[in-house]
Amino acid sequence: MLTGGDYTLVYNVLSFGTAVMFGAFVYFLTQMRSVNKQYQAGIAVSAIVVGIAGYHYYRIWSDFGEGVMNEGYRYADWLITVPLLIIELLIVLGVAKQERRSLMLKLVPATILMVGLGYPGEVANGNGAKWTFWVLAILPFIFILKTLFGELQKASQRETGAVAAQIKNATYVLLTTWMVYPIAYLFPIFDGESETLETLRQVGYTFADITAKGLYGLMILWIAKARTEAEVTG
Repeated sequence: MLTGGDYTLVYNVLSFGTAVMFGAFVYFLTQMRSVNKQYQAGIAVSAIVVGIAGYHYYRIWSDFGEGVMNEGYRYADWLITVPLLIIELLIVLGVAKQERRSLMLKLVPATILMVGLGYPGEVANGNGAKWTFWVLAILPFIFILKTLFGELQKASQRETGAVAAQIKNATYVLLTTWMVYPIAYLFPIFDGESETLETLRQVGYTFADITAKGLYGLMILWIAKARTEAEVTG
């Protein structure tokens, strides 16, 4: 466990993450009717994602306050929310139903495999096991990012104006945020006794989650609103 200022920083960051997730959950629920019907499911999924994340962050924060860091909650959250993040994106990008189904059949199992392979390395004591599972988990990770980047690029090319701009912004957020996870994962390998690295890892994971779920959900909402406005005026 962390001590002193490191403990306080992580405790406060986990508290902040909990508040952001629950706040985003309420906000997304209020915004569902602000977009056309075909995009409302995407906004509903955004609300579900941050709602689930809020619950898990509350459990992590509560346990941390009692001197326990349970990484199982974080991985349970990712196991549920990462596939949902992909589903919400495909909905608002306007991917044809048949193609969306095909992509989901590829990407959802890949996300489950990625998270499932990451957890044994996260809780392993030896660096050899950590490296092994990092390499195994990074393979589906690369496949997911490559596929999603391709879909975002296709969507930005077939759209114009505000919709294209919002999709481009979402692409940058996706690529930048997701790269935090495999880097933070390696910190215990560099120095497993360093409180500074552990603090950076927990803070990095939390702010990456806030961005990947809260901010990303907000960008999904903006894309849906831009598409709604374009369809109304067009």
